[in-house]
Amino acid sequence: MNEELLNLEPKRIWHYFREILEIPRPSKKEEKIAEYLLNFGKRLNMETLRDETGNILIRKKASVGNENRKMVCLQSHIDMVGEKNSDKQFDFEKDPIQAYIDGDWVKAKGTTLGADDGIGIAAQLAILESDEIEHGPLECLFTVDEETGLTGAFGLDPVFLKSDILLNLDSEDEGELFIGCAGGKDTTIELPFLSDPVPTDLVAYKVNISGLVGGHSGDDIHKGRGNAVKLMNRLLWNAANDYGIRIARFEGGKLRNAIAREAEALVTVPKNSSYEFTQYVSRFEKIIKKEYKITEPNLKLGHSDTKMPKTLIDKTTQKNLLNALYACPHGVIAWSQEIPDFVQTSTNLAAVEMCDETFFITTSQRSSVESEKIDIADRVEANFRLTGAKVNQGNGYPGWSPNPDSDIVRITEESYKKLFDQQPKVLAIHAGLECGLIGDKYPKMDMISFGPTIKGAHSPDERLDIETVQKFWNLTLDVLKKIPKK
Repeated sequence: MNEELLNLEPKRIWHYFREILEIPRPSKKEEKIAEYLLNFGKRLNMETLRDETGNILIRKKASVGNENRKMVCLQSHIDMVGEKNSDKQFDFEKDPIQAYIDGDWVKAKGTTLGADDGIGIAAQLAILESDEIEHGPLECLFTVDEETGLTGAFGLDPVFLKSDILLNLDSEDEGELFIGCAGGKDTTIELPFLSDPVPTDLVAYKVNISGLVGGHSGDDIHKGRGNAVKLMNRLLWNAANDYGIRIARFEGGKLRNAIAREAEALVTVPKNSSYEFTQYVSRFEKIIKKEYKITEPNLKLGHSDTKMPKTLIDKTTQKNLLNALYACPHGVIAWSQEIPDFVQTSTNLAAVEMCDETFFITTSQRSSVESEKIDIADRVEANFRLTGAKVNQGNGYPGWSPNPDSDIVRITEESYKKLFDQQPKVLAIHAGLECGLIGDKYPKMDMISFGPTIKGAHSPDERLDIETVQKFWNLTLDVLKKIPKK
């Protein structure tokens, strides 16, 4: 499977990326890829360690004549986001990713590709294996569970690494060098409900929203994409007021760091209002398609008759839920006043789930300003407190403060200009990077983040730009050549 990738350049990166695609590695289920990496390091007779959190470290001696250079740590995370289209039969804990080449891109069939951050892992393995690359002493750090909580970076011991410099290989825009990132935290809500019996003279409908682009709740939050939970709630809120619908089920979204792409509701409608309700759903589809005609060309809203549910959500909870979700902020909250076109603060209404007569609602907040991160999380909490819900704010993670004068930034910028005859962009990123936590534990470590171009991360539209993988490889090798002496 995935053999056509072996025809791409640089061959060793694509060789290892193909191998990685064959190994299931969803967040918190990384044992198989961890075993692969441990065996890899031992096979090459390199010092290979695993800490209590599950992070893996492989050390490689310097190439001949480069022993006195500063030690560099190449870092990526080993887990991937497991998102698939609703009609795709796929088990992320068992099945290999089915990749294919589509023009200039590598994509996956109906699922996330896992280039985030499989391509970073592949680059590390290719460098560790090679006897021809010029470099000083190296450490390759592979962290666990980045996507669902930065668990590996949180658990990293402050004495695990020896490096002076860190190259984070987890950025997604070739030509952009990242020197700072937002901090973040999650705010989760539990809203219990009572189950009411179903009255007579009702009709049941299933309503679906699908086809949305989704995307990363940091990188893509400013792009005007639809949120399936917000759109479905808008429909239900109006339908409850105008047609007396009752909700039996309402779920949407999956991951805390992804914009919700799909949502589904099971509702009942009085028979004498059923025709008006279905007409309203059709009108609402036209309305939102018009509103999102640029960013969501494949948006679909459908309804169908279905079996009558056994119970309904009690009226009070339904009202509280719909009001709170409608009022819950989502999207960009503040733009930076210092960096042009840079999102400073945002929040993502990520998911609504039902289990054991409780609604579980997941949101995530990001900001490069710590006080604003706290403020928007408090705002989300206050909104749901009005319903009497139980609200919990996670501890969160710190941002990474930019240092434009750092040596590794200068070296990487000069390498890029020399290799490609153009000036790279030096930026901060609104997404969270492990650099924030690693820098907190290793405050003297000089850091930069870069990578090839990945679009649609955290969604089945994820795709990897083939040409930029070669540029990413060339830049990494050139930077390693230019690391100064201690």
